[in-house]
Parts: sequence; C-alpha cells; structure tokens
Amino acid sequence: MAKITISAIKKLKGERKIVMITAYDALFSRLLATSADILLVGDSLNMSFGGQNDTLSVTFDEMIYHTKAVCRGAPESFVVLDMPFGSVSTRKLALKNAERVYRETAANAVKIEGGEERAEIVRHLTQHSIAVMGHIGLMPQFARSEGGFKVKGKDEKAVEKLVRDARAIEEAGAFCIVLEGGKAAATRVITEAVSVPVIGIGAGKEADGQVLVWSDLMGFYEPFVPKFARKYTDGAALVRSCAAHFRNDVIGGVFPSSEEQY
Repeated sequence: MAKITISAIKKLKGERKIVMITAYDALFSRLLATSADILLVGDSLNMSFGGQNDTLSVTFDEMIYHTKAVCRGAPESFVVLDMPFGSVSTRKLALKNAERVYRETAANAVKIEGGEERAEIVRHLTQHSIAVMGHIGLMPQFARSEGGFKVKGKDEKAVEKLVRDARAIEEAGAFCIVLEGGKAAATRVITEAVSVPVIGIGAGKEADGQVLVWSDLMGFYEPFVPKFARKYTDGAALVRSCAAHFRNDVIGGVFPSSEEQY
C-alpha cells in the first residue's frame, strides 16, 4: 500500500472510512501496514507494553525509540507519533519536541491531546511546518486530573464543548481529529461540525474512521478489555498454545529435527 498523504486523508471524509491501528515496533508495523491507512505510535504502549496503569509515565525518548522502529518496519506507511504527557506544555517546548520528532524519525505527523486549551499549541506547530492530529473527548493524559477515564458528550452542554474543541483545533490547522470515549450521538454532531476527518475510538460508528490499539484488536492484552474493542482473534491463547507446544517438543526430544540442524 502506497503511503497516503495528508491531502488524501482529508479527502476521505465523506468518501470512505479511515483505518488507523496503533503500532509500537518494526515487526507488527510491517504486518499491519497493508491494512492501515495510518499507523499511530500511541502512548498506550506504556500500558500494553510497559505494564503501567496509565499513559503518563512514558518518556519522550521512549516514544522516539518506538517511532523509529515503526518507521523502519513500515517505511511506506503514514506514521503519527503520540506526543506524551508533559511534552507540549508550552508553545516553545512543543515546537522543540516536535522538531525533534521530525529530525530523528520518519514520522509524518504528531498527535496532541486537548481541545480549545491546546489550540494555540496546535497553531504554533502547524505554522512551523509540523503536521498535527488532534485528540479530544476522553483524553488518557487527563485521566488523573479528571478522576479516571470518563465517557464524554453525555448531555447537550458537553456536546457543545466537544464541538468547540473540534472546531478550535481544526481552525488551528489540525488535519485530522481523534475522538475518544464519546457518546455515539455526540460523535455524529462533532463529525458534521468540522471539515477534517474525525477518527473514533470508543465513540460509535458515526465518525469518519476508526482506530484500535493492536493488542486489543488481536486479543493480546488481558488485564482490561474495553467495551468498544472488538477482539478479532485470541492472540493470548495462540501465543500460550505455541509456547506450550514448543516446550513439549523440546522436553520430548522432537525439536529440533534432523531437518532443523546444520
């Protein structure tokens, strides 16, 4: 699959749904590249890879490391780096870190959590040639300050706030917006309120596209399975089965065979 461009991503709104999948390493990015329009190096790796309870402690160096690996594994894919907690606190810091992303990796864009309150950060980056994907609704980096992971858009006032958030970061130059943890009815309103694509996660089917964390999609992450995550295979059971088979073959003396020796 040829690398999609920002212009092509924006044109997909109203034409077909956009497919985005998280990826954290070269191995899986290579496997996912043929199915995903966009590969997101999400800070969710802090939970599914790092065993943490939230995304907040992942470092910028770690995000750079994983993004380099994803870009090597899928050089023809459109790759987005998820700016980690604390990396975009000020315009100066955000630009410094985003420039580092462009210098040290082959990522095509960065993703920033926040609505109206982050619009000036988004504008500052886009004015300095950094492509930005927005992220509104349930924002994992805000989980501690908000007292947990909470569904957004439950009433008219909340929907109006999400619409303002979406319009603010669109006006600031974001080419695309992730909407997480939103009520389906709210998603429809927000998607219709902006001209850039809205990619949902746990926000119903009315968005312009969908994103899932790869380990949820493939059934590898067992500690917690989100309601919105459809498990397309039982990856955890498959790994255990293969490992157990290997163990039995080694103990039973049937691995390696004569064909598997030099």
